[in-house]
Amino acid sequence: MAKTEQLLLGNQVCFPIYATSRKVTKLYQPHLEKLGLTYPQYLVMLVLWEKDKITIGRICNKLMLQTNTLTPILNKMVTKKLIRKVKSKKDERVINVQLTRIGLKMQDSAENIPNNLAESTNMTREELIQVHTLMWKFLREEK
Repeated sequence: MAKTEQLLLGNQVCFPIYATSRKVTKLYQPHLEKLGLTYPQYLVMLVLWEKDKITIGRICNKLMLQTNTLTPILNKMVTKKLIRKVKSKKDERVINVQLTRIGLKMQDSAENIPNNLAESTNMTREELIQVHTLMWKFLREEK
């Protein structure tokens, strides 16, 4: 069976993106274990540290997740007392998520994670900025 160039693993756009995602998550793991967070929980915390008390829908939009994916993550974070879910006074169907004191205080412990991660790569700051820019361009590309 002849192999075409376009079907070689090394020629796929998807594979290095997938492998990079796995590697980045693995690099975060030791830092997040110290905080008792999983990577998805860390992403939620980043959203809330940026803007506290927002709806579940806004968190879903920011993290590009579906509600059924985010809900179990949030429930575990409630159990850990990092966040609380509060029904909106204007519309009971809307649930706001806000940090607890524990969740807010955790921000200090997480402050150096991005720099530590950048230092653990074999890339310069300029290269990391370039990758970051290109990945956002890719994610925002609409046809």
